[in-house]
Amino acid sequence: MSFVFKSIFPKVIDNHYQGAKLSQYLFYFLTAVTLWRSQHHLLAADGGAQSIATIPLNTFSSGATSTIVGVFALWGLSQLLIAFIYLLVSIRYRSLIPLMYIIMIVEYAGRLAIGMYKPVVTAGDAPGALINLPMVLVCFSALLGSISRRVSQ
Repeated sequence: MSFVFKSIFPKVIDNHYQGAKLSQYLFYFLTAVTLWRSQHHLLAADGGAQSIATIPLNTFSSGATSTIVGVFALWGLSQLLIAFIYLLVSIRYRSLIPLMYIIMIVEYAGRLAIGMYKPVVTAGDAPGALINLPMVLVCFSALLGSISRRVSQ
């Protein structure tokens, strides 16, 4: 079990990634997606609330609409901060990719749990809600891949 711990929390944080290449390239792709999502929530007129999440903003008062768009922008800022950390790991600290997959798993599992506990009313199927469980599974598989070569060494 210590090899798993050492893979997730390496003694030396450097650019030496030892896991499966597929997990590495998937991490780069998910970093790009996170960067795109964050800027969309920050810059889109509706914060992505209606255009992506299908929240029927046009049925709410202007105050409620402004609040929802503002909350989506704040969420975008949080996503941008984590995306910058992912980008830094992609460029300079690749040995932390397994730890970043743990963070992704917690994020998507948390979204799934919060969505069940506090559902958001939408006009359709919001992509974010549909993707949470598959992302937990994908990120868990990628985590296993990211520590696979370390296990065999």
